[in-house]
Amino acid sequence: MSNKLYLECNSGISGDMMVASLLDLGASVEVLNSALSSIPVGGFRTVVSKVKKSGLEACDFDVILEQENHDHNMEYLYGHEKSGHTHGEEHTHSGEEHTHSEKHTHGGEEHTHDGTHHHQNVEHTHAHAQEHRGLGEILDIIDKSDITVRAKDIASRIFTILGIAESKAHGTKIEEVHFHEVGAVDSIVDIIAVAVCLDNLNISEVIVPILYEGSGTVRCQHGILPIPVPAVANIVSSHGLRLHITNTQGELVTPTGAAIVAAIKTEDKLPEQFTIQKIGMGAGKRTHDRLSILRAMLIQEEML
Repeated sequence: MSNKLYLECNSGISGDMMVASLLDLGASVEVLNSALSSIPVGGFRTVVSKVKKSGLEACDFDVILEQENHDHNMEYLYGHEKSGHTHGEEHTHSGEEHTHSEKHTHGGEEHTHDGTHHHQNVEHTHAHAQEHRGLGEILDIIDKSDITVRAKDIASRIFTILGIAESKAHGTKIEEVHFHEVGAVDSIVDIIAVAVCLDNLNISEVIVPILYEGSGTVRCQHGILPIPVPAVANIVSSHGLRLHITNTQGELVTPTGAAIVAAIKTEDKLPEQFTIQKIGMGAGKRTHDRLSILRAMLIQEEML
């Protein structure tokens, strides 16, 4: 039996938030780990854990890279007077899985790590500098991954939507677009993970009434850009997504998040009457003046 998903995007949406919400709904961590281990790229591992956001428990999906990643660094993203930052944490990759249960605080949040650290063993030769990949290369990576045909189709659709939006933003042909943040390993992992989890939960209908977005500017690979960034604005425009701009200073809807919605949304209006079968809470990494959680619900329409 297929399931109907409702996404409440009052705090925006990103790739990691979407994966976490689907895992919290019951998508199999084992199936996901098996799929991610088959991706023909290296230099990453993933951690699934529970975190507290304003006292609420949510699932967190974290892609940890060997290379530097600015995506969740608030000082880099919004502290525009600073040109960069350094990392004080070193990640090691031992090529084996282990589990642990411990609590620590990070950015004022409490984390309980009770998931499996999945270590990627695929050999790789890339340097720590961020790789740039064309859409064709990314689609080839998806095709070579050991995931279902339906999951491949979903992931390919998401990246194609991103490619079209980026090519429009930069005035280039789609085959000439080389993804920067979007094509980084963490985004490839996020998007494939979303596709695998949607397929695992057998979700065929997705309702997204509106996307809440922030205000101001954000730093990215191309410089300081207005929010919503051009790729998000292009996706919203091309796919008729409803957008609500809030007073929150910061980017709530990432290009990956917008592309996910554009690729999977089937409806933008909730049934007049429905029951909630299950709720998933996906935690965001960025800290804003609103709760950074994507709430996903499996619902069933009730006839009046």
